Amino acid sequence: MRVIAGTARSLPLKTVEGLDTRPTTDRVKETLFNMLNPQLPGCRFLDLFAGSGAIGIEALSRGASHAVFVENSEKAIACIRHNLTFTHLDSQGDVMMGDVLTVIGRLDRQEEKPFDVIFMDPPYDHQWEKKVLEQLVDTQLMDEYTLVIVEASLGTDFSWTKDLGLKIQKEKKYKTNKHVWIRRD
Repeated sequence: MRVIAGTARSLPLKTVEGLDTRPTTDRVKETLFNMLNPQLPGCRFLDLFAGSGAIGIEALSRGASHAVFVENSEKAIACIRHNLTFTHLDSQGDVMMGDVLTVIGRLDRQEEKPFDVIFMDPPYDHQWEKKVLEQLVDTQLMDEYTLVIVEASLGTDFSWTKDLGLKIQKEKKYKTNKHVWIRRD
C-alpha cells in the first residue's frame, strides 16, 4: 500500500498486521480520490475507523489542511503515527484513540467548526455507519456542506438515511464493497 498522489506520492505505508482491518486497495483508493480531489485543497478531514490512516494521509498528501484520525486499536494507532511521521504529514494530523462514538462526543466539545469531509470505514455488516451518523447529525462536526463518505459492503442498506435528514448523493460500487456519499438533505 502506498500514497497515490500529492506531496507524499509513492511513499509506502505500513499496514496493521492481522485481520482486524481491511486496508482499502490502491485501485479503490485512487478511484475514490479522483472523485474527491476537487474538494480536498484546504479541507478539514475526519477519518473514522482509520486503520492504518491511509485514507486521511492520502487526503493530507493531496492538499487537505488538517486530518483527525480515530481508531480504537493500539496497533492501529501506532501504525497511523508511524505513517504520519514517515510521510512528513504529522504536523497536520491529530490521532485520537477510543471508541468512535465516544471520540465523536469528545470532538464535538473540542472542535469549533464542522469538518468538510468525514470518511468512515467501519466493520462491515454491524450497522456502525447508522450508529455513527445518528450521532453525527446531532453534533457541530457536520453541517449542510459536510460530505460524509461511507465504505460498506455491497449489501449494506442505507434506506434509513432519509429518516435522519440525510440524502445519498452518490454511490460507487466495486467488486466487494461500495462508497456511499451522503449529505444533509
